[in-house]
This record gives sequence, structure tokens and C-alpha cells, in this order.
Amino acid sequence: MAKNSYNYSVFINCPIDDSYTPRLRAMIFSILRCGFTARSALEESDSSEIRLNKIFRIITECRYGIHDLSRTQLDRKSRLPRFNMPLELGIFLAAKYYGREEHDRKRCIIFEAKAHTYEKFISDIKGQDISAHNNSPEKIVKMIRDWLATCSPKATIIGGNAVWRDYGLFSTWLPKQCRKKRLTLSTLIFGDYINLIYEWIESRS
Repeated sequence: MAKNSYNYSVFINCPIDDSYTPRLRAMIFSILRCGFTARSALEESDSSEIRLNKIFRIITECRYGIHDLSRTQLDRKSRLPRFNMPLELGIFLAAKYYGREEHDRKRCIIFEAKAHTYEKFISDIKGQDISAHNNSPEKIVKMIRDWLATCSPKATIIGGNAVWRDYGLFSTWLPKQCRKKRLTLSTLIFGDYINLIYEWIESRS
């Protein structure tokens, strides 16, 4: 299990809706399987805390950040784009730039669906390494593994193919375990999903 500390915490900034769920679940599994802690605004619900303040706090507690800018299409109802992901990326980059002590050591990976799409809507980040995942959970899992292995303090992390294979095994195990615990697979909340991943990992050790 990952150490619950700044150096092992990964902030997730991505679309939150049913169509993105398969990618989000693969992302969370990859983070935990590599020995890190997944952090998200979904991890707790507190009406007494302003949402933006919660994002500030979580980013402060994380050395790493995953930012997916692939959701660029207009919302079906409002006919407007969603700007939450670029906003949270900006907060993370500002925390690194203006930060002192551990914050200037922040590292992130930025995803898009198709290569160079970001240049059309957020050209200010041109020149940074942007990774195209083509909406593939497998690519997301393997790219997160390689990124963490490259920039993290952990000595060894299992290979990307092994993480993806384990995700397949976990995904086969998950529905039965949900039924056993009287949980609904399609509506698992963040905390329940995290706990189930840890349970599976510990059962394999």
C-alpha cells in the first residue's frame, strides 16, 4: 500500500461523467498498483468547504498531478465547453512555479485524446510534453506507469504490461466482490473503488 504522504500522492484532474468512467477507473488502478495514492475532489463530500478551496488543499498535498484535457467538445445541454480541467491544470502549474520547499518539485503528466489538439484551445502550454491516449484505458495505464517510474522516488515499479494485465484480473474480480459487499458496480463512489483495489492488491501479496 502506498505511503500517504506528499511524495506518493497523485492529484487526478479529469472529466467526471459516465462516459469517462472506464478511463478514470483504469487511471486510479494504475496509480495504486504502482504504489502511490490517488487523490481527487471526489474523495470526500463536505458542503461546508468551498470546492475550489478543496482543490487548492489537495493540490498542496500532492507532488504529482495527472491532467486530462481530452474533453473539448461542447456540452449537449449548454452548448458550451467545460473549463474545469484547464483551470485545475493552471492551479497545479502555478503551485509549482510559485511554490517553495517541496512544491517546486511537483511533476505532472498532461493528457489529450489526439496529438496536438491542445494547440487549438490552450496554446500557452505549447512546448511541454503532452501525451495522447486516444481514449484508450490501456494506453492510460501504461503511460501513467512509465511516467511514475521516470519521475518518482520509488526504486522499482512493475512494468506497464504487468499493470495492464493486473487491471484485467482486477476487473474480472470486481463485479463478484461488489455483489458480495452489496455495492453497485456502475455507481461505485471513489472511496469504495479505492478500497476494493487495495483489497485486491493485498489478496495477491
